[in-house]
Parts: sequence; structure tokens; C-alpha cells
Amino acid sequence: MKYSTKLSDTVHVMVLIAINQEKSLSSASIAESIHTNPGFVRQLMLKLKKAELMTSVAGHARPSLSKPAEQITLLDIYKAVEGDKPLLHLDTHTNPECGVGINIQLSLQGFYNEIQKDAEEKMNTITLQDIIDAYYQLTSIENNLQNNI
Repeated sequence: MKYSTKLSDTVHVMVLIAINQEKSLSSASIAESIHTNPGFVRQLMLKLKKAELMTSVAGHARPSLSKPAEQITLLDIYKAVEGDKPLLHLDTHTNPECGVGINIQLSLQGFYNEIQKDAEEKMNTITLQDIIDAYYQLTSIENNLQNNI
């Protein structure tokens, strides 16, 4: 089963934009960092522009955040790239002739809704700045470890 990495890839794009404000960032250079293709990056960036989280000018490799990183939540980013797609998905192809097969999905739905609500509430408390700060903390630790070797 394939799972979506759109959220983590989009956060990756936004962090690159935030920490490289003075540098040129083409979709090709961003794609290289993510290990994907520039077309996929352009699709993500288009969704960010539509959600008013990012601005860019065609032909110029200088994207920017539309507002400060501390005002952009993980939920904002998730909604931009996934829309109303739930985090957890029911299997709708179970055997309708099986008592469990026909009812288990309905039994799970309420719990999945509760998990979705809780996850969205938590995602709304995590900002892009929190993620950037965590990134800098990790790179600082890594640099200190390398300097001590």
C-alpha cells in the first residue's frame, strides 16, 4: 500500500524557502533536495500559492512565504496539499457477505473521525517556525558532534 508523502515534501519545500530567502531556488534545485522531479515540486508550490501560503513570480527562482513562518501551521500546509482528505482511510472493498466485513468499516468510522479531529487540533498548534527551529537544533547538534570527533 502506498502512502502519501505530500505533507512532508511540502514542509520540506517551505523550510527551504524560509531558510534560503536570499538565494535562488528553482523547482529543479528544490526537487534535488527532496529526491523527486521538478514537476512534482511545481505542483506542490501551485497548491501553496492557491492556499496563499507562498508567492512566486513566473520565470524567477525566488519563491517566498506569504506570511511569517510562525503564522503558518502544519494544518494550513496539510489542508493546502491534501484538502479534506482524511489521515486514515477505510477499506471499502471488504466482503459484503461477511458480517465483520460489512460492519467493521462502519464501526471504525467514528474512531477515525475522532482521531482526525485530535490530529487536526494538534497540527494547528505546530507552526512552520517550530519545524524550522527543530531543524536548526538538529543541525546544531550534528555539527557539534562532528566538531568533537
